[in-house]
This record gives sequence, C-alpha cells and structure tokens, in this order.
Amino acid sequence: MNDAATADPARHPLCADRIPADVFDAMRRENLARWPTGAEVDLDEAVARHKAMPREKQLGWVMRQAAADGRCLTQPRGGYGTFDLQLELMRQLDRDGMADIVPTTTDSYTRNEQWTNAQKGVEESEKAGRSLLNGFPMVNYGPKVAAKLIDAIDKPAIVLSGTSMPKLTSEIGLAAGYSGYLGSGIAYTTSYTKEVSIADGIRNYQYLDRLAALYAEKGVELHRRQPGFLTGTNVPPCIAIMTCVLDALLAASQGVKNYGLELGQTLHLIQDAAAIRACRDLAQEYLRKAGYHDVFTPVTSLHWMGAWPYDDDQAATLVAYGGTLAAVGGAVSVTTKSTHEAFGIPTPEANVAGLKSTRMAIYLARRIRLDGLPEYEREREMIGREVRPVIDKVLEMGDGDAAVGTVRAFEAGVADIPWSPNRFVKSRVMPARDLDGYLRILSPGDMPFDRDVRDYHEERLRKRAEREGVSYGNDLAVSSVYEISESLEKLIPFPFAA
Repeated sequence: MNDAATADPARHPLCADRIPADVFDAMRRENLARWPTGAEVDLDEAVARHKAMPREKQLGWVMRQAAADGRCLTQPRGGYGTFDLQLELMRQLDRDGMADIVPTTTDSYTRNEQWTNAQKGVEESEKAGRSLLNGFPMVNYGPKVAAKLIDAIDKPAIVLSGTSMPKLTSEIGLAAGYSGYLGSGIAYTTSYTKEVSIADGIRNYQYLDRLAALYAEKGVELHRRQPGFLTGTNVPPCIAIMTCVLDALLAASQGVKNYGLELGQTLHLIQDAAAIRACRDLAQEYLRKAGYHDVFTPVTSLHWMGAWPYDDDQAATLVAYGGTLAAVGGAVSVTTKSTHEAFGIPTPEANVAGLKSTRMAIYLARRIRLDGLPEYEREREMIGREVRPVIDKVLEMGDGDAAVGTVRAFEAGVADIPWSPNRFVKSRVMPARDLDGYLRILSPGDMPFDRDVRDYHEERLRKRAEREGVSYGNDLAVSSVYEISESLEKLIPFPFAA
C-alpha cells in the first residue's frame, strides 16, 4: 500500500467555493483508499455513534455551553505511540487532571502521511514498552481501535493533528468519535511545513471543513478549531488574528458553523485580553460581511508558545499565569502546558499538574474583566486598526475570494508571518517587545499597515532601545524571542549588586 499523497480527482482551480457533493464523494473514496484502515470508515455508522454519545462528550455542544456560561475550559496536549500508553494518558488527563477537553496529539510520521514509518514506530514502541513516537498514530490504529479511547473517558475529545495534510487523519478521528479537530490551511501550513504551498494547505483543509459540514448536514455538530501559531517565536496579535479571520472565512465557505479561534499568549495581561476580544469581534465582523451570520467563533488562549525557562519554579509561574490570562481575557478555553516544556514531551503527571495549576488560576480570576480600562480599550482599538487594512487588501487581491486572495497576498508579502519555515512566506515582518512588554511590529515588511500605526509601534520600541542602551534594530527582535526563557538573575538582577 502506497502511503504517499495522491492527487484529488476532479482537481479544481483554487477558490473558496464549497466543494460540490459529487466531487467531494469522489475525493472521499480516493482518500479512504490510501491506507487499509480507511475501509473501516462508514459515515452513517459514525454519525450514529456521535448521536449516541451524551452531550457532555460532544465538543461542539460543550463549547457553546461554556461560552453561554462564561466558563473557561481546560485542555492539555498529549500523545503516545501505542494504544495502551495513549489510553492511560487520556484517562489520567480526564480524571486526575480534570481536563474539560481530552486531547490526542498525532505523531510526526502521521502528520506527514508516512504511515509505513508510523507502523514501524508502533511495532518498535510495543517491543520497547515505551513510546518511541511523539504522538498517537491514529491512522495506523484505525477508527475501531481509536473508538476505545473515546469510550474510556467522560469528556469530549479533540484531535491535535499538527499537520497541513489532515484528510485521512480527520476521517479516522471523526469516525472514531472525536468531536473536535484542530488545524487550518493557513496557520499549520505556514507554521510546520517548508514545501507545502499555501494553496495546497488551503485545499487540504477545505476537505476537512467540507467533511465537518457533511456531519452537520446529518445532525452532528463537530467543533472545528483554528490552531494559532506553533513557530516557537513571537507572533503579535494582529498577525495571529489576521490568520484566524482568513481561516474562519475559508471554513465558513465550506459550511462550518462551529469554528474556534486560537491565540498564543503574549504574556502581557492587557494585550492578551484585548487580543481575545478583538479576535472574536473581528472574525464576526468579516464573517457577517461575507454573509455568514450564524458561525460560532469561541476563542481559545494557548499557554506561551515561545521558549520556556528550564527552571521549574519559573515554568510553573508561566503555567499558572497562562490560566489567569485566559480567564481575564474571556477565552472559552485554554490549551495548557507543563513545567517540562523546555525539556520535551511531559510525563502524564507533569501534564496533570499543569492542568490543575491552570484550573486554579482560572478559578481565582473568575469574573475579572478589563472592559473600560483605558489602556485595554486603546490596545483593542489598535489591534483592529492593524488587522483591517491587511484583511481588506487580501480580499481585494482575491476579488472577494479569501482563498485566492490569501495565496496572492502571501506571494506579495501583504500577508506575512515572522520566522515561518515555509518557502512560500516572505517572513519579512519582524516583531519585538517594547519597554512595557507588549509585542510590537519592529519591521512591517510589505504588510499594509497605516503610517500612524507603524509610527506608534516604532515609538514604543525606540523607548525600549533607549532605556536599555541598545541599537534600534533586529537585535531587539532576537532578544525578545529568548527573553522569557532567561534566568531570573538576568531578567530581574539584584539592583545593589557590585
């Protein structure tokens, strides 16, 4: 069986239009034939399975209820290379960690559709009695085995795919009973891949979003979620929100009505709170302009996505503070990390500890909001002024088509991502922290920010350079990348030391 990606039948020119039913049927037949476990997928059986699950295990419903109640749900990350290890992990996260949403992170071979290699990893892991893969090879195990993971927990489960190629993983996961799927055509393609084009990344996720809409047509509302950025560097809110809005428009075009938006934390309380509110408002603004008035777009806040400190106490503070940021900002859920982040994949126990610490922080920050605070309102307005010119230009370049406009905008640098590994992204935009800890735009590249917005960012960053006695330039950006991982002795030196 060849596990390489194949061309879709009836390959159509890229556009945002919904994939016609007959074309999608042909695409599904070809997709499911790419690995033996695809034959286990039966859509009618999958729909019946979802409908038979209690509401509290259906993530679409759980997210809507949390938003209505003003709650912030917790969700870790985690995946192991064998069924038994994955089963035990999910049980621990559900019961000991009290996770509101239980994850399954797939392994790197699965993310790159190298299922033959993944199978070898499974076999070697089982022989070794420990995971030799960095996630769960869902396609290799198939939906019938993966369904046992869902049956073993009491919470909704989400697939954390980490891939720009989700087509077969999504079929397997959704058929197994996972009611959420993380990933999007723009964010994951620009975060994780070098050679996959923006156009192909969009096409791949159009398949998944059309599949989610097909489930909805049959009475099952799944939760699709845009993943934010996992580049391990600083991404200013305006860049992240630009991508959220475009990915949301693409998902809505395929018929998705339950679509979460993720934002990595900047670790500045006011900026993160303003970004969460602005993301939700801007997504709704552009969805309504496009004629989509019934798309639910809850915002998830991600624990710090950059470099972490090696010191356990410093890392524990980031974990708890991440819960505070999410709660105060009004996020509907928060993706948690642990004190092991700087070292690699956390143990189940460390993952559980991160969940509990975050959950306690959310409790302590309950009902605290920053609405009306002048600095918060100013930052929220500034984010809107940063995002709208970019989105408007992208849509103009596509003659109103978000898919076409996105590809053209990345080619021109109008849409850009700092430090992206993808060769179809210019990565000329450069961020840095200002004196107060906000992430600002140091160099806009070719992004169409208004002159007064650019001047505001420059003024704030020059104040930092002057205060620290360093030159105004790229060194500010580089030092900002590693800042949070530095030791306390460097971050806050004793002021009276000789």
